[in-house]
Amino acid sequence: MAALRVFWREMIPFIHLGPLMVPTFGLMIAAAMVAAYYVLRADMARRGLAAKDTSTAEMFVAVPALCGIVGAKLYHVLETPREFLADPVGQLFSRYGLAWFGGLIAGFAAFVWLARKFKYPMLQIFDAGSAAAALGYGVGRIGCLLSGDGDYGVPTSLPWGMSFPNGLVPTTERVHPTPIYELIAACAIAWILWRMGATRTRRPGVVFAAYLILTGVARFLVEFIRINPRSFLGMTNAQAASVLSVVAGVAVWWYVGRRAPTARPC
Repeated sequence: MAALRVFWREMIPFIHLGPLMVPTFGLMIAAAMVAAYYVLRADMARRGLAAKDTSTAEMFVAVPALCGIVGAKLYHVLETPREFLADPVGQLFSRYGLAWFGGLIAGFAAFVWLARKFKYPMLQIFDAGSAAAALGYGVGRIGCLLSGDGDYGVPTSLPWGMSFPNGLVPTTERVHPTPIYELIAACAIAWILWRMGATRTRRPGVVFAAYLILTGVARFLVEFIRINPRSFLGMTNAQAASVLSVVAGVAVWWYVGRRAPTARPC
């Protein structure tokens, strides 16, 4: 653990390549898109929605991901309207500050638009994208860890606590590395959803409902040790959004439970 802490203190949020300054967060967002692409491509193929040699999965990852980044930034700046109005350009183009719920809304809207545009069965395409979305979220969280953008947790004396003296939001205290917790949870959720999707007689929409519930619960719990301020009913904004995610997941599960099981094509 001591070696890990020494290694981590040397990490910086940007990689300097000559005159270029590449943000590590952006690199991990790109890695998240690649990871999500391979999972989505495999899931769409096994469901008979698209062959692996088509560009369909690329489109269903790239467009929602880009829209999600824009939505996450807009949601973040609008969470603090006073700071946004004081410096709108600086807030919009700052190198950190993305809100998970804003990204979820914008990415989901883009995904729905694509599904309608290309006439895919809505519940089946949501199921196919669930494991990919979970894994992509986890990989993207590594970017938060590398950049030290303030997504870490409260101070801790646990042996795996980390400090971020060179982060975008620096701290010399040892804190909970919450992005690592979320990465572990996201990988576990992605594995569960992938296994659920292997059942061909499962009702369309069940995997998506499980995604909403599991990711909502995971994010709600990790917020208890995050440094985010409390607002609505003593919860953080992310916790309030997580509650909505769980409620939506339960509603989808109830809805699809009333439908007859549908066998997917082999």
